[in-house]
Amino acid sequence: MIDLEGKVALVSGGARGQGACEARLFAELGARVVIGDVLESEGETVAGEIGAAAVSCRLDVTSGEDWEGAIATAVDRFGRLDVLVNNAGIAPDGAFLQDTPEELFMKVVAVNQMGVFLGMKHVFEPMQASGGGSIINISSTAGFRGVNRAIPYAATKWAVRGMTKTAAIEYGPHGIRVNSVHPGVIDTAMVGWERLDERARHAVVGSLPIARIGTATEVARMVAFLASDASAYSTGGEFLVDGGSLAGQPLFRDTELGKR
Repeated sequence: MIDLEGKVALVSGGARGQGACEARLFAELGARVVIGDVLESEGETVAGEIGAAAVSCRLDVTSGEDWEGAIATAVDRFGRLDVLVNNAGIAPDGAFLQDTPEELFMKVVAVNQMGVFLGMKHVFEPMQASGGGSIINISSTAGFRGVNRAIPYAATKWAVRGMTKTAAIEYGPHGIRVNSVHPGVIDTAMVGWERLDERARHAVVGSLPIARIGTATEVARMVAFLASDASAYSTGGEFLVDGGSLAGQPLFRDTELGKR
């Protein structure tokens, strides 16, 4: 049983999608949660729905000053900080490498990579003061392979893997664990699953070992496990929530297997 009783967590990008689902689940499991997002009104709505166990604040993850403010909110409101979920990220409309503007590439780097760096940097002292903690960096299956027409996104998600391992080495002696979670295709606004017809959906998930789209709740459960003491001996790890997409391609389609 995953138990987060007594823990205080900061979730970046917590106003919607996976972040909001993580915040809600954390509260259900006993944690108190700070929802940090640039979408301030949406963050306030989520915090209001959770109740007294949650508070929202503005958090632009590219700003060190905003990180300091979010962490101060956690400590002032709840007395400590035990968990950071570096969830905030962006995925711009696809473009081939040669058509990707430098400004767009650097914008994605600022949010997806620099944001993770700043989060890990700024939580070190308050986590150390709390006796240790857990940092969960949300990467992607795009951090394991190339992705067509998504070079800035793939580049940053690969970077998160490397930063996670480096931070795990450096922070481990201080009682702070650092792991990465790698979702596959998850039913959130970023994916726009509802806009795809049945043929397109089958093309995306039809050949997966678990042939369906994943849910934000399934990602949140993995994140909660890593936030909890149940994963006390896990750091520097990579945890997949991808329906088996990285396991490999099947040799035969289902219909072909049925004939053998």
